[in-house]
Amino acid sequence: MKRKDFILKGILTSLSAGFLSKNIKAESLNEVELLKSLGHNHIPNNETKTMNTVLHKAETRGRADHGWLKAKHTFSFANYRNPERMNFGVLRVLNDDIIQGGKGFPSHPHDNMEIISIPLAGSIYHKDNMGNESKISSGDIQVMSAGSGVYHSEFNANNKKDLKLLQIWLFTNRRDVNPRYQQIPIRNISVKNEFYQVLSPNESDQGVWIYQNAWFHIGSFDEDLSKTYKIKDTKNGLYAFIIDGDAEIEGQKLNTRDGFGIWDKNEISIKAKANSKILLMDVPMSV
Repeated sequence: MKRKDFILKGILTSLSAGFLSKNIKAESLNEVELLKSLGHNHIPNNETKTMNTVLHKAETRGRADHGWLKAKHTFSFANYRNPERMNFGVLRVLNDDIIQGGKGFPSHPHDNMEIISIPLAGSIYHKDNMGNESKISSGDIQVMSAGSGVYHSEFNANNKKDLKLLQIWLFTNRRDVNPRYQQIPIRNISVKNEFYQVLSPNESDQGVWIYQNAWFHIGSFDEDLSKTYKIKDTKNGLYAFIIDGDAEIEGQKLNTRDGFGIWDKNEISIKAKANSKILLMDVPMSV
């Protein structure tokens, strides 16, 4: 997909989620008008690109402070609108949220998106119109294939302590399917100093599964430990997010909450420069 079309798709997705003014009609949009209406949030982009990599330093992410919610957005989301930071392949949203005790998001809709939640500290209470009610805690992973449409609410399950949460959205490869929900504990499959799979496109594989040709791995590593990651599909790229610590990926030095994307490469060298926790997202580079 051409860059222009991909930017347009990302913006229209944001429209469907209600991120832009409801006074703008999707059928009347063109790219020039869209980019004018989006603008920037005056955060320096400081995005370093080479022929096949992109670096997103933690301090360049979009920021939102609603009191009860403090969020950092790697890609454009809500009031953070930057046409140069719309997506990495099918990876559309990477939000790093801190939610105050007892607070959260009342019932709201989604459709045709793969939504993954990974609590880093605390627990989130989920309820949806499919009849699912559950608590997802640190050490769990949750996925919701929104498909033809679903309503859900999310609240910090603890009234006193903050919840720290990664929420990730991927474009789906199957539209208008029946919505589905899944969560599993990943603390039971974690292996020290190894990348272990927590998400794939295959129902029978380890971890949760989604309607997209994507694989997620998480690993916690001791300082100076090195690994090689092999891309699962030749059409995929890899987006690494440093949850904690310092690492070096293909010679690029990375710190806590930095993001680094790489494509057109089959094997990726990764070295922990300190005790580190890293999330790898192996995703298609086109929709």
